[in-house]
Amino acid sequence: MVNVIIEVSKYLLALLMALYTYWNFSYFRFHEEAAKDRVCARQIVVMFLLHLAAYGVLYLKSGDSRAVLFYLAQVIFFGAYLWLYRLFYPRRSQILVNNMCLLLGIGFIMLTRLSFDKALRQFLIVAVAALITWIIPFIIDRAWQLARIPWIYGILGLVLLILVWIVGNNSFGAQLSLTVAGFSFQPSEFVKISFVFFVATMFYRSTDFKTVAVTTAMAAAHVLILVVSKDLGSALIFFLTYLAMLFVATTNWLYLGAGVLGGCGASVIAYALFSHVQVRVAAWRDPWADIDNRGYQITQSLFAIGTGGWFGMGLYQGMPYKIPVVEKDFIFSAIAEELGGVFAICLLLVCLGCFLQFMMLAARMQAMFYKLIAFGLGMEYGLQVLLTAGGAAKFIPSTGVTLPFVSYGGSSILSTCILFAVIQGLYILKRNDEEDYE
Repeated sequence: MVNVIIEVSKYLLALLMALYTYWNFSYFRFHEEAAKDRVCARQIVVMFLLHLAAYGVLYLKSGDSRAVLFYLAQVIFFGAYLWLYRLFYPRRSQILVNNMCLLLGIGFIMLTRLSFDKALRQFLIVAVAALITWIIPFIIDRAWQLARIPWIYGILGLVLLILVWIVGNNSFGAQLSLTVAGFSFQPSEFVKISFVFFVATMFYRSTDFKTVAVTTAMAAAHVLILVVSKDLGSALIFFLTYLAMLFVATTNWLYLGAGVLGGCGASVIAYALFSHVQVRVAAWRDPWADIDNRGYQITQSLFAIGTGGWFGMGLYQGMPYKIPVVEKDFIFSAIAEELGGVFAICLLLVCLGCFLQFMMLAARMQAMFYKLIAFGLGMEYGLQVLLTAGGAAKFIPSTGVTLPFVSYGGSSILSTCILFAVIQGLYILKRNDEEDYE
């Protein structure tokens, strides 16, 4: 009987995820707030049903009563979070709140399957992050002074990256984290946000050649420190985000072309200088040539994605633990193996929906400072999703970045919560301005 339930659950989970994704995009068709609210309410119902079905399977397969208690704790958290956000921020973007909760829920489901201890630790981090970032929309809506301190953002971010380079902890050949009072965190996750604020503040003040040159030099310093720390995934995100923000601020095709050419040249130099870059590129080009060594991770990822098919093997029916660091860089492969290709594609479409919300908000903002913040944060989010899913599917070389809200990692969770809170603050600011104008 349990096997029958698990087999049926595969199709149920895929159907629920597809329904959620359909409403995620149908939301864009409506202009009346009442219609949008109805769509979001349906999403919430489907999200809780998906969550219930997945944890029902997890309990049936594991027989661990802790899974039931953990599920109930999540239901209370998500219910309270949705209600309190509605209470304190009535002009919020409800679809972004829904998407955040869905992605976190999927992350909890997969981490519970992979490692209950890590899932519990992730839940505690999420609860703390939600509490810390609760005030951010309020601050964004009221603090114009944020546009007056560009060098605070730039210098503070650069100092943190230099500290990681000098005394950071080594992880898989790269210096990524710092340890303070027994707690380890990855500064680059937070510097991504300060970096966007720095660039937005500088270009809000001026886009003349001198300002562009100074800002480019500071941006290049950020990228260079990340490169020498061998955090190439973050370096790529910083570089592409800056290039896009520069073009949006100046609409200068010469800057864009020079940046693309410079990036291509830097990639060739990095390939020649760093052996681990050569290993990753070789593993990407032909992982089957050295399947037991450098190609092992990507081949296991491809096996997992291929084995899952459209509807997956079912929770606890696959072998995601064969993929090294599956709970971080390659959690997308685990999702595709056990929950299926339909579920995994819908997950990416939900992330795409978040990205489109960011870009639409950026297009609506009048002040260049706020426009660039929304655009820059949206670019960082979209690039991170692309790099994670693309690396797992061998579309691009693996870069070692995590899937926002889904992968295991405290720094990633907190920084993404901050990112979404800033976007919510901008959304509320825009709605307030529109209602005042009316």
